[in-house]
Amino acid sequence: MAFHLPYTAVARAAAGAAASLVLATALPTGAAQAQAVATPSAALPDFTQVVEATEGSVVNIRTTEAVPVRRSPIGPGNGDPSELFRWFFGPDFMPPGFGQPNPQGPRARPQQPQSPSQGERTVPRGIGSGFVISADGYILTNNHVVDNSNGIFVTMTNGKEYKAKIIGTDARTDIALIKIDASGLRPIPIGDSDKLRKGQWVLAIGSPFGLDSTVTAGIVSAINRDTGDYLPFIQTDVAVNPGNSGGPLINLQGQVVGINSQIVSRSGGFMGISLAIPIDEVMRVVEQLKAHGKVTRGRIGVQITEVQDDVAKALGLDKGQGALVSSVEAGGPAAKAGVHPGDVITGFNGQTIKHMTDLPRLVGATRPGTSATIQVWRKGKSLELKATVAELDDQGAARNDDASSANAETDRLGLKVKALPEDAGTQGVLVDQAEGAAAEAGIEPGDVVLRINDTDVSSPKQYAQIVKGLDKSRPAVLLVSRDQQSQWVIIKPQ
Repeated sequence: MAFHLPYTAVARAAAGAAASLVLATALPTGAAQAQAVATPSAALPDFTQVVEATEGSVVNIRTTEAVPVRRSPIGPGNGDPSELFRWFFGPDFMPPGFGQPNPQGPRARPQQPQSPSQGERTVPRGIGSGFVISADGYILTNNHVVDNSNGIFVTMTNGKEYKAKIIGTDARTDIALIKIDASGLRPIPIGDSDKLRKGQWVLAIGSPFGLDSTVTAGIVSAINRDTGDYLPFIQTDVAVNPGNSGGPLINLQGQVVGINSQIVSRSGGFMGISLAIPIDEVMRVVEQLKAHGKVTRGRIGVQITEVQDDVAKALGLDKGQGALVSSVEAGGPAAKAGVHPGDVITGFNGQTIKHMTDLPRLVGATRPGTSATIQVWRKGKSLELKATVAELDDQGAARNDDASSANAETDRLGLKVKALPEDAGTQGVLVDQAEGAAAEAGIEPGDVVLRINDTDVSSPKQYAQIVKGLDKSRPAVLLVSRDQQSQWVIIKPQ
């Protein structure tokens, strides 16, 4: 069997010298120098020092859970033979011939003895990872590692095992803070996930499939990866498998920059895509878990959708970023601040909203009761509104505004509209019929047209004047309300 050994330093140097000689004879001097500059030699990083500095702070976590157990019908003290039948066939089963004769009918059923007593037994539940964040025993892991467990056991790299207790969990971010009774532990330094860049080297240390202290390496594949959750995940190609959950993602400075949380896989194993929770988000949650055992989040009472590029262009925005307000909760913080359906929220407390999921994250991180600044884009202008943030578990309903008269035939947008009922309590016109471009855009009878481009619609007569004056070379953007939800729709006038 042949073994392919790696190049030694001498072999690499010799190979490099030979390549240089070939270049020198085959190319003019200037070309050879350009070639050398174009292909610099870069050695792979040495991970050993990072691993030595951080491995002792990573722990293995195993959990147990209680499952119900029914006592066996044939054990000591279970002398009733009929119980054996009931064990297999159910509590109402009565063996043939069992019971006393009854003149009124067949055999009467005897009084049944009590069923075997129910009990519980503790069984292994799962294995995960975690890491120490303080010398006095605070450890971070994923919520799904410890959720529904009745026992949490932490094993250090030196083999010492501790029973842990839960300080607090947050299912929304999948973070759990647990604590063991220990002192003098070595925590991993906390890094800055905002400084991560694509292509940067990172390590994962954890217990994949129960193999503790396993180290894998890779690069950051993407940042702020939106997976439908509000968290902006770090995507890497580091090998992460079941059991790595809760372990640290570490940069080359030996700092934790994320918690390994998910894998994208069709088989349940590693397929080159793993997701980590940014440590900046984690530490915001940890502060609250440490202080209160739970996380309290803010809300402003809006429902939002994405801002499409063509909608942004029609509204006069440079690009499709921000959060499009589809509905505003009546009496909620945003409504009191003056936010309207159709507004595009472009900033919150001085931070730019690049993607719609940025808004709930920023609002959620704001302490309820505090004043916040909301930047909105409306009718070609940027406005700054002030709102008092409420607590997330407040409940509320969203509503609209005022009314008016009718048009008779399908217009240039493919719509036939009429006045809203007097008691509608909202401004706009009611869609009576939708054909052609309007129907293709998804508008249906019963929808309410609130605005066309930057102009509010107040009556069917005014609506007809707006539509008549539309430039056929440019698409029109309509703010349409359905079931108290508003959405911008683009239609090319005929």
